[in-house]
Amino acid sequence: MTGSDFLGLDPTAAPPRSRTAWLAQQLRSAIADGTLPPGTRLPASRAMANDLAFARGTVVEAYRRLAEEGLVVTNHGGGTEVAELASASGRRPTPGPNRVAPRPTLDISEGAPDLKAFPRAAWLRTERNVLARVASRQLGYGDPQGAPELRSALAGWLTRSRGVVAEPEQIIVTAGVTGALSLLAQVLREQGITECAVEDPGAEGNRRILDFWLDKLHPVPVDDQGLDATALARTKTRAVLVTPAHQFPTGVVLSPARRRALVAWADGLDAFVIEDDYDAEYRYDRVSVRALQAAAPERVVHVSSLSKVLAPGLRIGWMIAPAVLHHELIRRRWATDLGSPVVPQLVLAELIQTGALERQLRSLRLKHRQRRDAAVAAIERYLPGCRMTGIAAGLHLLVQLPDGVDDATLAARAKAAGIAVQPLSALRHRPGAPGLVVGYGPHPSPRLEQALRTIGALAGFIP
Repeated sequence: MTGSDFLGLDPTAAPPRSRTAWLAQQLRSAIADGTLPPGTRLPASRAMANDLAFARGTVVEAYRRLAEEGLVVTNHGGGTEVAELASASGRRPTPGPNRVAPRPTLDISEGAPDLKAFPRAAWLRTERNVLARVASRQLGYGDPQGAPELRSALAGWLTRSRGVVAEPEQIIVTAGVTGALSLLAQVLREQGITECAVEDPGAEGNRRILDFWLDKLHPVPVDDQGLDATALARTKTRAVLVTPAHQFPTGVVLSPARRRALVAWADGLDAFVIEDDYDAEYRYDRVSVRALQAAAPERVVHVSSLSKVLAPGLRIGWMIAPAVLHHELIRRRWATDLGSPVVPQLVLAELIQTGALERQLRSLRLKHRQRRDAAVAAIERYLPGCRMTGIAAGLHLLVQLPDGVDDATLAARAKAAGIAVQPLSALRHRPGAPGLVVGYGPHPSPRLEQALRTIGALAGFIP
């Protein structure tokens, strides 16, 4: 498709000093009214510029504005297309008699990162550097504990950023947090620990992994101080999974008193605290609390990953376990799959050592803080009076709904309107106050406002 006949655009109608705004508005209107349905390929910027007799920079900037609004996506090497989510904000073209138009879904249901921000250029450049100098022997079967280069880089970085107490030989590289929990659950079972306490409400993914390997999970209430250590003691278990830095989904930080009580509980029962260092990288309004592992290295199993900083698809995480578990965890890792791929580990090690990872994190903190602020403003506007928790950190926040509101029904209505949002009740073991988990990481501000306006209308907060 060429610019000369694309939408029948008449370049003479563009104001001489506002061509970028004019072009962006023409495309925006065509997307909103369904003239350009999701998946439509836009002309290459050079072709569009030639056919309209515009400077190419004008077209590039118009496309950039639409991308920032979430209306188009630019695929590296694949051109620019109308986003699948864009038609949720406007009228869809009427489907033919034998076609059912699928309703696009705008997913704000979890604290996911912005995968479009993955540092492709830095990763590719670093991978080339690694491959240019890596020794042939390093491309053979690696250490099941993880590449020594990555473990060394992680030890320094975790000490600086999280206050973790660990030498490189204490770190085990895993396939993300999920891989770490799977290994750990199997080793705990071998040691006679077949049950585990979990936070209520808590993350569904972690709960499902532990439930797969262990006999029983015991839900322990979470309040504004974090996990209730007194209730934990009543479970008689010898293992507990917690997210002390930023609890999912409530967003609370485990209080100093609860941290001390948790360590005392573990000491008294010869038990283990599994610390999922969830969302520790993203703290916006104050300095992050130190990792719990530093307070009791022989009682706390520290697990984390860079899924929220780089991408979950890399499947790189780590575990730092007490000495009594360490050897058996490595043996289990060897027996499972011989360890993680070597080249990505070497690339990540160099990204840490050169400071590229920290630069990426600083950039993401700024972007996610802006999106957090947009989500908070939209909730205050479209769900007035609803309290929010978890605002200070992470990639999600919790909206507490008024008593009497059925959050599951509201989430189902939102889904029918093209918006996926997580009801708090789906993350609870026991009944409790209603709420919605709102993830803002992947979404530009206009898209967040659109989603929350729709939810506010469905909930009856706005006309």
